[in-house]
Amino acid sequence: MSFSENLRAATSTTWHAATGHRFVDELWAGTVDDAVLARYLAQDALFLDRFVALLGAAVATADSTAARLAIARQLGLVASDEDDYFGRALGRLGATAPAEPLPPTQGFLDLMDDARRSGDYGVALTVLLVAEWLYLDWAARPDAAPPDRLHREWIDLHRGPGFTAWVDLLRAETDRVAATTDDVARERMGEVFRRTVDLELAFFDAAYGDR
Repeated sequence: MSFSENLRAATSTTWHAATGHRFVDELWAGTVDDAVLARYLAQDALFLDRFVALLGAAVATADSTAARLAIARQLGLVASDEDDYFGRALGRLGATAPAEPLPPTQGFLDLMDDARRSGDYGVALTVLLVAEWLYLDWAARPDAAPPDRLHREWIDLHRGPGFTAWVDLLRAETDRVAATTDDVARERMGEVFRRTVDLELAFFDAAYGDR
């Protein structure tokens, strides 16, 4: 298996708990409670600024023109399509992004800041890979799309040929960088992968609060 496939296999229990989470099931079924969705999206919206900054760091540290351009194109999509969705969704749900992030959200913010400040392309790639690959995994279900446009749009933002190609690029780049670096750097990438997967599951759990 490739480096990225090995990391996914090593975190399979947590990975599958996230991609098969109650939130994902209810989103696909169109039964997710508005209060849960509002809590989830309001926290997710807090990621946008740091995620764009992390993409920018990956653009700056990429060691190939093709990868640099592909990441830059994705940065533009995140800054437009996803930002627009948050505004419309939170408006319909009567929610706003909170001033204080929940603990899993803060963990993600710290992780993205650490990856950006490291100046390490492999580390930045690894955080991006988990964040996008795990979402593609749950969004690519063959189930019928839910009737509510808000639910359907969030799914559609994380699937389709364009998003699949983006995840394929992140996987290929992560594998390439891992193959051309030393054991210490690969171990650092592996630790970041595991930490990111753990945070993904905790983030889904946090959408339900004390429920």
